[in-house]
Amino acid sequence: MKLLIELFLTFLKIGTFTFGGGYAMLSPIESICVDKKKWITHDEMTDVTVIAESTPGPVAINCATFVGMKQKGILGAFAATAGVVLPSFCIIALISLFFDRFLEIKWIESAFRGIKIAVGLLIIDAAVRMIKKMKKEPLPVVLLICSASAMMLINVFSLRLSVIVLMLGAAAVSLIVFFAKRRSGREEAG
Repeated sequence: MKLLIELFLTFLKIGTFTFGGGYAMLSPIESICVDKKKWITHDEMTDVTVIAESTPGPVAINCATFVGMKQKGILGAFAATAGVVLPSFCIIALISLFFDRFLEIKWIESAFRGIKIAVGLLIIDAAVRMIKKMKKEPLPVVLLICSASAMMLINVFSLRLSVIVLMLGAAAVSLIVFFAKRRSGREEAG
């Protein structure tokens, strides 16, 4: 029971004090769940991030669910997920009551400008951490450079191209290379 409460409170804290959605939460999740509490390893964090990005639902919720599931099964998954979701739900419910007047308040408008910058930095921090832990093999490095370049061009030229297309393209290239290596390995052995 103690671990369930700890999972809930840990993800409640992450959900309460991290603005900007799932990608901004990746860095605090990794810092707490990998470095401090040792609930998962760096490799598991990288794997769960990739899987969470590829599955429906917000990344942070998927990561919280994985960590909770690994620690305490279904109840752990529920506790961690509830913890990360509850703050956003309560804040949005409260804001929706006063939304029209909410954005007219100058100090709130200024705070949101600052939060945007902080969110960008948290996302960059998560990306840098993942890149540092990435295997430095040619294919992942080429895919990273090509994907980052494509995303920049998409944003600069305001093109309507989903990031999902880039993910599917990278997956297709990886599979083609995998099967080509596998085939050439069989031909050499045979």
